[in-house]
Amino acid sequence: MQRRTFTIATAATLAAPMLFAQTLPPGPVRIIVGFAPGGGTDILARVIGQKLGDMWKTQVIVENKAGASGTIAADYVAKQPGDGNTLLMAHINSQAITPGLQKVNYDPAKDFAPIILVGVTPNLLICNESQPAKTVKDIVELCRANPGKVSFGSAGTGSAQHLALEMFMLAAKVKAIHVPYKGSGPMLTDLIGGTIQYSFDTMTAATPHVKSGKAIAIAQTRQQRVPAYPNVPTMAESGFPGFEATTWYGLAGPAKMPPAMAKRMNEDINKVMQMPDVMEKLAASGAQDGGGTPEKFGEFMHAEQIKWAKIIKDGGVKGEA
Repeated sequence: MQRRTFTIATAATLAAPMLFAQTLPPGPVRIIVGFAPGGGTDILARVIGQKLGDMWKTQVIVENKAGASGTIAADYVAKQPGDGNTLLMAHINSQAITPGLQKVNYDPAKDFAPIILVGVTPNLLICNESQPAKTVKDIVELCRANPGKVSFGSAGTGSAQHLALEMFMLAAKVKAIHVPYKGSGPMLTDLIGGTIQYSFDTMTAATPHVKSGKAIAIAQTRQQRVPAYPNVPTMAESGFPGFEATTWYGLAGPAKMPPAMAKRMNEDINKVMQMPDVMEKLAASGAQDGGGTPEKFGEFMHAEQIKWAKIIKDGGVKGEA
């Protein structure tokens, strides 16, 4: 009797790791990023991906499929098998803004399995060192004196940066030039080089350049200042009460991914986000409010889809033709 009990117990012990392992994808995992290398989405995907590779003892590769404000990457992941080998670094642009601006070949609400919200960040209103106007008040005056001539770069038409600019133009009653790029990386290169003047860029992407002194932080776009930028005023403090335009990031898989796999990935990424060095990088990027359950992320994305569809409609914002 004792021997049989031992045999059953041993079999159960051996089965447990196997069942645990089955909730992870077989082979290497790709995290698809919808923007060029060097942007905020790319930076956070690599931070998370490197830790998951160590934890899962497999290759986790970040792959950039830039263009169309992240929708090329989202469309690609939506059509992949649900085996967990291909994930999307989900982004406000591809999951909430662009589908409200123009037709996309996927349903942001139905074609993805939410895994986790990585973080919500302010955008930073930034410029290069050579710009004479380095306060919100002075930029408004510059735009009024030069209607349609002051240039603002973004990560693409319909991007979070573009929508922040549209909100600014409506609130300040000014006109500026919108210059879209295929991600923050190339846009920041041109901003630092003086090809364009300003941008409401993601704090994640802008921070390394602000810290190096190549870009100047003028204002931030959440209601409260984040700890990483205690001395940079909010847009609300700069004369635009209620101005809030954030960027957010998360991880999602194709809709057919098994719920048990999404849950296991969620648990592991929550652990990664509690690692001191990861927490430090998230804080430096101004990323807040991340973590939680897949359900929490799904509800958050749904609320964002409704919010931005209304802003796009009320503002008469147009996507790419």
